[in-house]
Amino acid sequence: LKQPTLGICLGLQLMCSHSEENDTICLGIFPQKVLKFQPTEKPMKVPHMGWNTISDLTGKLFDKDLENEFVYFVHSYYAEQNEFTIARTHYGQTYSAAIQKDNFYATQFHPEKSGKAGETILRNFLEKI
Repeated sequence: LKQPTLGICLGLQLMCSHSEENDTICLGIFPQKVLKFQPTEKPMKVPHMGWNTISDLTGKLFDKDLENEFVYFVHSYYAEQNEFTIARTHYGQTYSAAIQKDNFYATQFHPEKSGKAGETILRNFLEKI
């Protein structure tokens, strides 16, 4: 597959190598495990549903003015930070909000539900990648 591909939410998780959800072997595009949120000292609601900021943005998917913008998440599983991380967020711990390898891009958040910031990300994918 050579054309640009964008995975959203579960799409990010499916592009990884393994998910703790039902001990699932995934596509393996990213050599990364998907982990379930674990209880912390401060109780966290899981699934995580809500708005979080994204930071440490790199690559063509993000404009610089998107740094610390809010985007919308709905998930119980996440990919840890890794060499393919192009955006980070924090919910109980810091993890990958977006990853990229070659022509494969993925966001843990939902750009289609993330207002103007999400529109910019989708437009960048369509026009710059």
